[in-house]
Amino acid sequence: MNWAHVVLAGYIGAVIAIVVGMFRKKGWVGKISGAVIFVVAIIAWNIFDVHYLIPRESPEYGMTEEQKFDNAMRANPVFQVIREQEPALTQKIITQAVQMKNEGKSEQQVIDAIQPQILQLQMARLQQAPDANVIEYMKINLEQIAAVEKVGDDECFRFLFPAVKGGINPVHLVPREIMNRRMVGDMGMMRAAYGPGKHTVTAEEKQLALQDLQAISPGLVQRYGDDIQIMADPNKGIGKEKIACEIVQDLWTQVLKLPTARAAGVIRLMLSAEMQ
Repeated sequence: MNWAHVVLAGYIGAVIAIVVGMFRKKGWVGKISGAVIFVVAIIAWNIFDVHYLIPRESPEYGMTEEQKFDNAMRANPVFQVIREQEPALTQKIITQAVQMKNEGKSEQQVIDAIQPQILQLQMARLQQAPDANVIEYMKINLEQIAAVEKVGDDECFRFLFPAVKGGINPVHLVPREIMNRRMVGDMGMMRAAYGPGKHTVTAEEKQLALQDLQAISPGLVQRYGDDIQIMADPNKGIGKEKIACEIVQDLWTQVLKLPTARAAGVIRLMLSAEMQ
């Protein structure tokens, strides 16, 4: 099993769908606006080519599976930050991955098992990251979506909603330069969340973020009409892949037009544990 690929894919191959139906439940938005799901496609993929990992040339020959996985984690700069900040989680992931491999699980099954754990940690760090880091995080996400959209509407839809028609491997679709910046940005965000300038989410920030979301939702409904329901039920996007991709990008473009602190507040709110 290619542990380097598993580690990298497990880290950056993730998609979050966050349902704004929760807003309706709490009475924050109206019936139509409540149909909107704010989706963050937080996907990047393997930044190393397979030819770097040719088995015959590998210095890992003779190592145990746990040692190989540990080496792969050490080669990933973001996992270095995770190792520093969460050593217990790091060991848990290594043990789980090796156990699954020994049980005969596929590479994709291992990736699917470790992705949510990494993503949960990153979303927690985002709550304490400074505004600038949060904004950069979302800007790079949009660049990734746009890069896949250039390849095709179907690829973009699969990128955002892999559960509907199956996902894609964006390693050949997203430029290496964007992937590299994603890694650097994530490292900076996670370290800043532990630094002296870390952010504290206040009740006032949450309230303002809700108001901004209420202001954004009607515009999306006006532009896309009933197609906004694709966000609540992605299956309705079959045959409307282009529109689905446009809605997601439009949403986050509108958020990023807000003043920095307010845009960061909306992003934090939508990616917070309470909204998932």
